[in-house]
Amino acid sequence: MSKFTDIVEEKCPKCGQGKVFKSKGSLFLFRLPKMNEHCEVCDHKFLREPGYFFGAMYVSYGLTVAEMIGVYAIAHFFIKDFGYMLALIAFMAVALSMFNFRLSRMLWIYMFDSKEEKKEQV
Repeated sequence: MSKFTDIVEEKCPKCGQGKVFKSKGSLFLFRLPKMNEHCEVCDHKFLREPGYFFGAMYVSYGLTVAEMIGVYAIAHFFIKDFGYMLALIAFMAVALSMFNFRLSRMLWIYMFDSKEEKKEQV
């Protein structure tokens, strides 16, 4: 449960204390979330190599599809017109884009970084 709360609170995968993002971004101001380069507590480097977060795009795609299916499943009982349904799903996909951006990067970081220190080989 600790990893889940650390992901949601956007904490460092190594120490669990430092923040990964400087700012959350704003869809209406056209600003993407800004990441810290290093953890302010343990100095862990978040961007391990160029292109490290390309795989997070696939995670974001999966999150968006799951959200769209969820919105459809709930709205199906209230909205019968296909056009309104499509507009609602598109609006929700855009409205949740900043959340998906941050969550997909956090999931990607936690898939490849862990709190356990790697054992040195002798």
